[in-house]
Amino acid sequence: MAEPEKPFDEPELIKEWQASADLKLSLYGYLRKCVPRIFCHKEEYKPQEEEEQMQRLLLHPLEYFLFGEDPDEGVNKLKQGSSSSQLCGRVFKEGETVYSCRDCAIDPTCVLCMDCFQESVHKSHRYKMHASSGGGFCDCGDVEAWKIGPYCSKHDPEAATAMETDESTLEPELCERSEMLFRVLLNYFTDFLDWAEDRQLLAPLKPEEKDNTYFCVLYNDEHHSYDHVIYTLQRSVNCDQAEAQNHTALIDKEGRRTVKRGSLASCQHAKDLIKYNSEHISLQPLRVEVLQSTVVAHQTFALRLGSWFQKIISHSVGFRQAFCRVALEPSTEQTGLCCISRLMLLDSKLYKGARKIVHELIFCSILMETESKRLYAIEFTKLYKDLQNNFIEDDHERSISITAMSVQIFTVPTLARYLIEETSVITRIVNTVMALLLEHLDVNNRFFFLGYNSDKFSRIQVIFHDLRYILISKPSVWNSKLRKQFLEGFNAFLGLLKCMQGMEEVERQFGQHIAVEPEWEAGFTLQIQLRHILAMFQDWCSSDDTILLEAFRDCHKVLLQCNNQPFRREAADHYMCKQIIHVRPYKVSQEPVSIHLPLSRLLAGLYVLNCKNGLCDQLFDKDSSDFCSLAELPLRCVVLAAQVSAEMWRRNGLSLVSQVYYYQDVKCRDEMYDKDILMLQIAASKMDANHFLMLLLLRFELFNFFNGSCSSRDHNELLQWNQLTEEMLYLLIIIVGERYVPGVSNVTKEDVTMREVIHLLCIEPMAHSGLVKGLPENESHETGLESVINKVATFKKPGLSGHGLYEVKREYLVQFNPFFYHYSRSQHSKAEESQKKRRVREGADKGDRVSPAQALSPIICTEGCLSVCLCSALHPPVPPPFCPAFSSVVRLLCCDIFIHILRRVLQRAAEEKSTHWTEIMIQRALHLIGQALLEEKSQLEDSASEEVTFDFSLKARRVGLEHSKSLFLLLGKIKGVRSLEAQKDMITWLLQMFEIIKCLRDKSNPTTSMSVETSKPEETVQDKEKAERKRKAEAAKLHRQKIMAQMSAMQKNFIESNKMLYDNMPESGTQGEPFTPTESPMEHKELCVAVGPHRGSTPTEREVLTCILCQEEQEVASRAPAMVLTACVQRSTVLTQCRGKMPTNSGDETETVYPLYMPPELAVGTHTGSCGHVMHATCWQKYFEAVQNTTRNRLHAELIIDLENGEYLCPLCKSLCNTVIPLVPLEPLVFNYENAEIIGQHLTLTRWLHILEARIKGLKSILQENDCDMECTNDSDAVLCGDGQPDFRAILSYGVQEPRKFSDSIAEMLAVCATTVHRVGLQTAPNELCPRVPLMAWNTCAFTIQAIENILLEEDKPLFGSLQNRQLAGLKAIVQFSATQRIKSSQTVIQNHFADIFAVLHPVTSRKNTPSILEVDFFHLLVGLVLSLPSLYQEEAVDLQPSAVSSAYNHLHILHLVTMAHVLQVLLLTRDLPVVVGDEETEEAKAAAELHAVVSQHTGRLLPDVCGSFVAERVKAGIKSFLRCTALFFSCLTGVRPPEELFCASVSSQSQMEAVCSYLALPSNVFQLFQEHRDTVAPLLHRWCTSPAITKSLRGKTQTVRYPRRRNQLIDLPDDYSALLNQASHFQCPKSADDERKHPTLCLFCGAMLCSQSSCCLSQLDGEDVGACTAHAATCGAGVGMFLRIRECEIVLMASKTRGSTYPAPYLDDYGETDPHLGRGNPLHLCPERYRKLKQMWQQHCILEEIARSLELVNQLFAFDWQML
Repeated sequence: MAEPEKPFDEPELIKEWQASADLKLSLYGYLRKCVPRIFCHKEEYKPQEEEEQMQRLLLHPLEYFLFGEDPDEGVNKLKQGSSSSQLCGRVFKEGETVYSCRDCAIDPTCVLCMDCFQESVHKSHRYKMHASSGGGFCDCGDVEAWKIGPYCSKHDPEAATAMETDESTLEPELCERSEMLFRVLLNYFTDFLDWAEDRQLLAPLKPEEKDNTYFCVLYNDEHHSYDHVIYTLQRSVNCDQAEAQNHTALIDKEGRRTVKRGSLASCQHAKDLIKYNSEHISLQPLRVEVLQSTVVAHQTFALRLGSWFQKIISHSVGFRQAFCRVALEPSTEQTGLCCISRLMLLDSKLYKGARKIVHELIFCSILMETESKRLYAIEFTKLYKDLQNNFIEDDHERSISITAMSVQIFTVPTLARYLIEETSVITRIVNTVMALLLEHLDVNNRFFFLGYNSDKFSRIQVIFHDLRYILISKPSVWNSKLRKQFLEGFNAFLGLLKCMQGMEEVERQFGQHIAVEPEWEAGFTLQIQLRHILAMFQDWCSSDDTILLEAFRDCHKVLLQCNNQPFRREAADHYMCKQIIHVRPYKVSQEPVSIHLPLSRLLAGLYVLNCKNGLCDQLFDKDSSDFCSLAELPLRCVVLAAQVSAEMWRRNGLSLVSQVYYYQDVKCRDEMYDKDILMLQIAASKMDANHFLMLLLLRFELFNFFNGSCSSRDHNELLQWNQLTEEMLYLLIIIVGERYVPGVSNVTKEDVTMREVIHLLCIEPMAHSGLVKGLPENESHETGLESVINKVATFKKPGLSGHGLYEVKREYLVQFNPFFYHYSRSQHSKAEESQKKRRVREGADKGDRVSPAQALSPIICTEGCLSVCLCSALHPPVPPPFCPAFSSVVRLLCCDIFIHILRRVLQRAAEEKSTHWTEIMIQRALHLIGQALLEEKSQLEDSASEEVTFDFSLKARRVGLEHSKSLFLLLGKIKGVRSLEAQKDMITWLLQMFEIIKCLRDKSNPTTSMSVETSKPEETVQDKEKAERKRKAEAAKLHRQKIMAQMSAMQKNFIESNKMLYDNMPESGTQGEPFTPTESPMEHKELCVAVGPHRGSTPTEREVLTCILCQEEQEVASRAPAMVLTACVQRSTVLTQCRGKMPTNSGDETETVYPLYMPPELAVGTHTGSCGHVMHATCWQKYFEAVQNTTRNRLHAELIIDLENGEYLCPLCKSLCNTVIPLVPLEPLVFNYENAEIIGQHLTLTRWLHILEARIKGLKSILQENDCDMECTNDSDAVLCGDGQPDFRAILSYGVQEPRKFSDSIAEMLAVCATTVHRVGLQTAPNELCPRVPLMAWNTCAFTIQAIENILLEEDKPLFGSLQNRQLAGLKAIVQFSATQRIKSSQTVIQNHFADIFAVLHPVTSRKNTPSILEVDFFHLLVGLVLSLPSLYQEEAVDLQPSAVSSAYNHLHILHLVTMAHVLQVLLLTRDLPVVVGDEETEEAKAAAELHAVVSQHTGRLLPDVCGSFVAERVKAGIKSFLRCTALFFSCLTGVRPPEELFCASVSSQSQMEAVCSYLALPSNVFQLFQEHRDTVAPLLHRWCTSPAITKSLRGKTQTVRYPRRRNQLIDLPDDYSALLNQASHFQCPKSADDERKHPTLCLFCGAMLCSQSSCCLSQLDGEDVGACTAHAATCGAGVGMFLRIRECEIVLMASKTRGSTYPAPYLDDYGETDPHLGRGNPLHLCPERYRKLKQMWQQHCILEEIARSLELVNQLFAFDWQML
């Protein structure tokens, strides 16, 4: 703080302030001089210099005055005398991860910051995590926020004295000075934030000389987009686009920005232009002000003071209390408002940056002190209406509004109750809402939202959050004042509901379809907002009997005052079955009806609560007419839903369908549909049962239909009657059967939740998230699922994809109700079908008939007799008994009207009048009969039969018996109806139930009393039917078995006849994949050699493949039309040893480093993969042309495939491809071993080197005109291998033959593939004639083999036999394609390449930049040498290639030479070799030690005496990968079958290596090569070891790769996802100092943390702006990236600047589900299997394929800008 040099005398200044009688005048005078000089007198903005001057000239003197001494010393004294605070108070930034404990938090708004959570007990509890929207603070230390564990370990008070308040820690003088200073500065702070454009500076602040400099200040708003503001600035203040973008970004971030500095006239002109230009874009102009520079300077400093206040307050609790006293003391002005009140009222006028400072200041001061918080809450409540009005008019989000502070005060239980008692906060909030909604009231004093402002309405809805906060914790103790104020608020709330009762009535549209869809979203949005508030009011009422009674009476009184939906006609009498009802006529289909009945539904909820508390008798008189009127409106609503379901309202459009959907949806049903059902149950319990059913028939408009006085032949009318009958019967099922409501029956909330879960799982097994979505949430966003799920369901863990599923336990299926009232139509059908299948399946496992103990719903007689229950009958479950207040509901099931309804329904079915009934109607009628029988059975079992008045079974047998139309007899009749075959089991069950109940009444055994007429014939017929079905099934089974046996025999004969064809058959489902027949198992073991004179013969094979496009077969032959494999070429860093370092690739085609030589780091390679599907080349060309023509018109097609770069999707598997590989058959070869033995005696390694040397020199002399950048060797080089150089054409004397001829089609496809590999691998323009084309073909061959070998080694699979068919086919095709490059390339170019590559091993020629043996990858070198060597046989007049024997020796000598060089490479790079202890034991160890000694002499750096066995082991480990890759290469090149040991994973590593060496004609002791070729290798060793590059490496001056190479893995991730979130919370963007929300993104390749989707980290890539992830992927993954977006918890896969896709993160919650964007917030843990799958996707180069598949499946309307990620 202190500055060594000050241009003024600071102590004198402080003394002057201390001695001043008016501190405000003295401070203002000083600020008048210094503030403008610091902040506005400079033309160029220099933030660092400005900050230093502010600290030195302004803040440091203020701190000196405050402490009365040097501020550093004063702060140290305060720290010594005070202790830390118990409250954390960390203010959350937007996007910061916060945690809430589901077990301990008082409400969901109680949260912890990351640091406190990690140190708290809640980490081991059930917690949730989510991203903060900003504006809240950590509740650690707040004892009212937590049930247990309110403190983390950092804020936990260790002792009672350690955490005393700091009231007395400030000395009186310091306290007095702090209040004086705070008072002056806080008023200064407030005055300059509350500044109008035309306001003048106060006299003490006016500058002595008037400054004519002005600023044009532009403010942020939410009406104009980025582009609008940029356009306006460019047109108005003459700035370029970059400057305009910078201005716009800062305006959006800070809220305002100075866009012009100049004279008043120029700034005013700029203001006018900005308004003019912005008005043309949007109806509302941008807010812009012209302010004097001095004013801007004071405003800037005032804002800095806000941050300074926070710093000072943080030093001491005493300072904080002093600041709070000053901030809350009333003003002496007329308004009497304190500073905080002024700032709150000013909030909506402030810009974003100022708001942020004010809010943070309130957080860290007032809200941290209990008393200050109470006073602030009072002020906030007093100003509540004004604050909300200001917020409504504001255009900023609530998160940066002062109104968002409500959550900090209204959710504190003690404070909320204090505000209810003292400030009537509930009434105040409701009245605020009502005042804002007054404009939407119609003439009937009901809401009507036609033409409402959606933005304003959404802001009004936010006010309901405050009402929910106030009610979030119900009181446990009531007092008279709390009761009075709560009831006052409740009555105000009833006034709001009164305006909603009956709002937005609808009338059925006749004739034409409705012209304009009516507005309905606003009403339902209001209902959704009130859903939890209604439940919370009822919860508060239930906690006190006095409140509960008064609330019910008040609600009933208000409901009676409503004149909504009046009757239009007088009451009339209606007769049915000797019953009469006197009601007013009303038809839902013809008169207005509303779906909004909140008062009626609230009354129903309060009624049940009164019944639950035993207060039912004190409510009102038991007048049935009163209950009839109470049931009227809910009944209309239910009928409306039924008629909409019957499609009677289809001309009213989708708006009504949507309303009915939400009416019954989980979001609204608990306070809408469920409450309507509850009110109907209340009415049914109080009204006469017959009258209630007659009322239902009248309102369903079915009275005349069931009374027999209505007949019609109109098909549509009959259809409507049938559908309405179905819905009416369904409503009856619900009223009688749905008893799982606390108060209606003796069930708990847990029982209700359990039943909901059971019925959801009866639809299908569900994930935890699916269950949560299907359950209603309470005010704490809890469903209660966790408390019951493990009781009723079993959990099945997920696999590598998908999620974990819960399946209902069998013992709970007894509770399944097929007519569960929360099922939608589709859910009902799925559940019914699912349960029928399950019951049939389980019944089939135990026989056709199951015992009741095994059945899902056993029915047991009183005497212990068991009834027979067919497993497929979905009969009703046994419900819990009604509570006494609702016990009368069951009378509906035995009244006369009920019997009449059922008889009419069954009679129509029995008479087979198909137009008058439906199967659904019958099914529901049968279900009602089952409910009645179960009720009667239950009562008979609980009481003596004489006491039971429930006589349904008696009436069912008696009524209509005289006409043989009793309900019981009708059941028997409809059983024979063919169209009711599906209901037979149910009917049988009902008949059995009748018999059981008869037995219960007669107290006899059902087996003896069952009548012959009803049961015996039925059982006989049923047995016959089942026997017939069983006989037919057995016959069909025998017929199938016979056919399958014939087919099996034919297949075996065919396979025997075509044995060779099926030896290596591809897997099923891989049509079109090539396959290679295996050799006969009788093949001699010694022929399992691929290299040298003992190599096995290439088998003669005939490959016939099927084109996946035309389905025609063709043999793969060299002269036949080409067949091609789909393939994808891509750059890869999977094997890199230097991640992030990309090889420089100049455009000079004479470049000799890459791709001529692959560095050992394998920085970037070119991988070619194939899905293995085969096509004719002509078919592919036609398909590709069609893809290009059709895809160009597809939306965002460029995101899926890049047409310009030849991409397409495989026609069969939709894999991403960008080329094709022509299938080149292996050349049949029968090896002449005698000739090979003779040639081998002459063609030693020394002789072979001489011959090659002579051939290269001869070709060079002939082709001097070629630009190959070579120089003649000197004499010393010429005699390197001895004297007597052979003749130029000596190479031809060891055997030549004519090269293979290929068809033009194959040659064309070779060129296509080679060009693509060249273009993609080098990222260059396609050029078929480029000399690097063959090099890239060889490189992709080598790299692809290395990648496959890496995968096999990683997965611990054998080298051969474990590759998938597509991998094997692709690998063989790539090797053969690379081997045939000399067909299309210039022989001279290939000869030059051979000479350049061979120069690394043998200095035939001296060439610039020839790398040392430490600077090349020897497998790439081997592949290049083997595939380019045949070009040396080319003669001018004739095309030649080496014979089989010559090729065998060429391969053998190249392999020996390269292997020795690689051994030396490994040896030179091996460090820390132990010194020899004793004599070497084995020959291998001795040979290794001898070689090490020789190398040590040549280099002079290695230790002379080392352990030979250790050297041997290190060398063998180092060359293992090389030898394995070489074996794969020669296997695909020659077709010689490898030894059996290489096909078995159980063989030891040593045996496998011996088998590999045997296959490659290498000694198992590779050091023998140096001894066998001692004379030849000695000069080469000297030349290799004395290279300058090796000298540098041994001295540690260059970084080199160690062998074996490191196998790359994805980075290690922590098991707990919160650890990653913790890491992200501490992430600081390296290019930005602000604390705005960032998107920390983790690269899974290297572990780098990046700042994605942020303008601060944009960089240039190929001349374009790209985001941090895109730029990183270009260097880390050669354009391919795999990132974890930490705060979003999702993987991002990237393939290029323009392509990417999201992928599920490998983190799962306890329910086996991922949680993208932390939507559910459950604890997440790493799933190793899924992370391993991600690693395999990367290592197998499937990221591009996954992106293409993802984009193909998801059709995006708006493309994501992956380039800016």
